[in-house]
Amino acid sequence: MKGRKEFLNEFYNESCHEETRLVSKHGSVEFLTSIKYIDSYLKKGDKILEVGAGTGKYSLHYANKGYEVTSIELIERNLEILKSGITSNMNIEAYQGDAIDLSRFSDNTFDLTLVLGPLYHLYNDEDVNKAIKEAIRVTKKDGIICLAYLTSDSIMVGWALHSNHLIDGKGKDFDKNYKMINYPEGLFAAFYISEFKEIMSKYNVEYLKNIASDGMSDHFGEKIDSLTDEEFNVWLDYHFSTCEREDLQGYSNHMLYICRKK
Repeated sequence: MKGRKEFLNEFYNESCHEETRLVSKHGSVEFLTSIKYIDSYLKKGDKILEVGAGTGKYSLHYANKGYEVTSIELIERNLEILKSGITSNMNIEAYQGDAIDLSRFSDNTFDLTLVLGPLYHLYNDEDVNKAIKEAIRVTKKDGIICLAYLTSDSIMVGWALHSNHLIDGKGKDFDKNYKMINYPEGLFAAFYISEFKEIMSKYNVEYLKNIASDGMSDHFGEKIDSLTDEEFNVWLDYHFSTCEREDLQGYSNHMLYICRKK
């Protein structure tokens, strides 16, 4: 029987999803929102770890800005693309590895730890908690941990509705209450916002922010991509002004939970 890594290798090796996801206007909303908040916590000289770095959008961005960056990525193809983007001016090391086992790193090593992808692909409570524990462990006291996760209702809209899976998804990918069922063959895992906050409440961290990284942008991608730059800047300004509003967050595709290690 195939495991998590095999399903993910097939998915990422057969598509250019990871390279193109943040490039379009609507896709850039997630990236621009994430770095806006990450930048607000970064200090000069901080050491950054990115766990599940994908093809390196964030790792290369921060390495290019002069930060010391360490990247961990599970999928070999993604890691190769990341490494191909490293230039001589960057202080960055990239390794193959899994979010649930960061044993190559000592406790209290990094000032900022980014976990911006692994929780999309962890399908049981044990692995979710391993990844969170490891991210906290390797972060210094008073350091910042940023964890991205998907919301269940965004999958209902973005995949089941937009991609015509309302019938075949019912009962297999969603339970009777339309909560997403997380399993490796389904590739992605998702949470209710309240559920993720409850998970994080069990750890010795200080809650700082819970951000709707892309809000409704992913659901209106074609429209947003058609906007002029001036129009897009208005939409982006609206998004920035509302992305912390809890009453608007439930359908955001990506969420960013930010906390400080106590």
